[in-house]
Amino acid sequence: MATATTAQRRVQRKDVKEYTYLWEGFDRNNRNVRGEMKGASETVVTTNLRRQGIRITKLRRQTFRGGSRVNEKDITFFTRQLATMLKAGVPLLQAFEIVARGHKNARFARLMMDIKGRVESGSSLSQAFREHPAHFDALYCNLVNAGETAGMLDGILERLATYKEKILAIKSKIKSALFYPISVIVVAVVVIWVIMVWVIPAFKQVFTSFGANLPTPTLIVMGISDFFVAYWWLLAAIIVGSITAFFTLRRRSETFRFAIDRISLKLPVIGSILEKATIARWTRTLATMFAAGVPLVESLDAVAGASGNAVFIVGTRKIQTDVSTGTSLTNAMLNTGLFPTMVTQMTQIGEESGSLDGMLSKVAEFYEREVDDAVAALSSLLEPIIIVFLGVVIGGLVVAMYLPIFKLGAVV
Repeated sequence: MATATTAQRRVQRKDVKEYTYLWEGFDRNNRNVRGEMKGASETVVTTNLRRQGIRITKLRRQTFRGGSRVNEKDITFFTRQLATMLKAGVPLLQAFEIVARGHKNARFARLMMDIKGRVESGSSLSQAFREHPAHFDALYCNLVNAGETAGMLDGILERLATYKEKILAIKSKIKSALFYPISVIVVAVVVIWVIMVWVIPAFKQVFTSFGANLPTPTLIVMGISDFFVAYWWLLAAIIVGSITAFFTLRRRSETFRFAIDRISLKLPVIGSILEKATIARWTRTLATMFAAGVPLVESLDAVAGASGNAVFIVGTRKIQTDVSTGTSLTNAMLNTGLFPTMVTQMTQIGEESGSLDGMLSKVAEFYEREVDDAVAALSSLLEPIIIVFLGVVIGGLVVAMYLPIFKLGAVV
């Protein structure tokens, strides 16, 4: 009975939510001291501090309210900070506190304090990270676990920070390559919409008073404008519905996502960039995992999720199955038909020489440079194409509407 009562009290203690309080006061020697303490309420903290002989002058609960979404850039910067502080000899819990207090994003600070609290309660760092899968994926947690097991957490975190910085750089380059054409297309659509709905109807009223036959291009443009004015709500619903349906299906349907990713890899110019960027991420991830001492089969499990392309995810799972049954990594990669000859040759050399991580890193560096060159070439290629596109579309509309005015001038 006594044992049951004790166990019940322990459960009740676990259920009590504790907060972090910042305090300031004077100790028994009348020295000004400050610090922080966890407790269920201000009364509990005040009582504990008085038992230690501290007279409290200030006491407030530490809160991290609001804040923006924690993104991949925040996690990358945090990884680099944590690796640097651990190498400098800063204790792990103190490092989390420094990062939390030094960050402007309150939501990120709450995340750091939550992880710190889990580590303080006895969880390993990798277990604390696994409680936040939205911010720390399986690859991140597996590498941290490998670093804790091997006793080289600072080295693994440094390698992980370098990896995330490389991956982040590739993603930003792809986004910058696609941002310019997408933004121009959006602006062009808005301009055309304004011309069709407001500008052309004004011209139509003027042309109606002419009492003459209008040129065919002008009649076509005016007919399109009438459709826009009458059914603008339908067009807007189609555009919004198509975009919403696309992203919903891409998020929920593996078949749809696989089809879209397969098509994207076959697009002219852009498909080549996406393929090179995916191979760079794939090889960089596998090199990082393998160098950290993670077994190849487990590494491939994390590599599949990090590739970012459904076609390569399916291919990586097939490679994982083949490798687990005794097939070499090179032959398993050849069976998928996804990797260029250079990648498989470098992988084979790495397997035979026992330096697979080094060879994969060289492949990743090569394809990262290829992505840089391809993005620069794409930017140079797109500028004249976009200028011609805008000139033909906008210029064609303007010319079509001014043709009746030119015709009237010729008659006069």
